[in-house]
Amino acid sequence: MNEMIKTIKEIHPKFVCMFKIGAFYHVYNRDSYILSYLFNYKIKDLGSNHKECGFPESALPKVMTKLENNKINYLLIDRRNNYDVDREEDYKDLNKYEKNYEKASKYINHKFRIENITQFLNENINEKDFTGILGKMEEIMYERGEI
Repeated sequence: MNEMIKTIKEIHPKFVCMFKIGAFYHVYNRDSYILSYLFNYKIKDLGSNHKECGFPESALPKVMTKLENNKINYLLIDRRNNYDVDREEDYKDLNKYEKNYEKASKYINHKFRIENITQFLNENINEKDFTGILGKMEEIMYERGEI
């Protein structure tokens, strides 16, 4: 993530900042959690605690509508035009960015944990104690009435 993107986000911390790069829009860090939560977009880990997700330009109307319906501030920024703001939606005191981020963060972090468990299970499926591990997990699920 370059310095200009970091600076824009520092100036607009409670806005989903969507950066047009080629035929796609990219969002970073907290913003990626919100869009992943709202649209089930995949989050890419850029390392150093930086996350990213993106969507094609053709999905922009759908994204804007959902953000507007949820009263989440957003900016559309075009990298080609020296990071000029193409559009800004500011709900002032009605902005629900933080509320949506809190829900998204909890949800996405749970999804990451589930993916790690799935990866662990897949990597250890041939280990001799795998049946025992799987049995313990099923036991917990049976106790909760999930199976």
